[in-house]
Amino acid sequence: MLKVGLTGGIGAGKSEVSRLLVEHGAVLIDADRIAREVVATGTPGLAAVVEAFGTDVLTADGSLDRPRLGAIVFADPEKLAVLNAIVHPLVGARSRELESAAAGDAVVVHDVPLLTENGLAPLYDLVVVVDASPATQLDRLVRLRGMTEEDARARMAAQATREQRREIADILIDNDVPLDALEKRVAEVWDDLARRARAVSPE
Repeated sequence: MLKVGLTGGIGAGKSEVSRLLVEHGAVLIDADRIAREVVATGTPGLAAVVEAFGTDVLTADGSLDRPRLGAIVFADPEKLAVLNAIVHPLVGARSRELESAAAGDAVVVHDVPLLTENGLAPLYDLVVVVDASPATQLDRLVRLRGMTEEDARARMAAQATREQRREIADILIDNDVPLDALEKRVAEVWDDLARRARAVSPE
């Protein structure tokens, strides 16, 4: 098994890269998706979030109001740290469960938005960073996700810098390119990852 950490700044196109890797055969463990699961209605995770932030972060039906919570924590590093302390251990435990179920020769891609910020690179055999310029990130967040420029800049500022992400990259994928060029680059990366996985898998 080859354990790959995949990361990139918000709006860099990491989700597109993970989708392409899955098409090639990767086993994807999506930290964002798991993070939603562990704070779903009725979970201990949601109860802990409400205890820390109050019932104002719930919608009328009792589920987590993610935009409201996001607006709170991304404006305050201390509150973000509180949220991370609740969610990250739960995500880690669930990720390990999913990883243990993968085949011996699998390429297991952990899609981890905050890999750089949380110093998680040593947990993986190698780290793939999806890279895009801040201008590209901002454009995508405003144009494709409908964020205000102010909100987009705040979310970008809450993350590691482009330079910090590049420093931990074993493989860098440039996503300031058209989709066809990205697809070609991901195919090259997949060939490399699959070869590494075969080399480390037990006979």
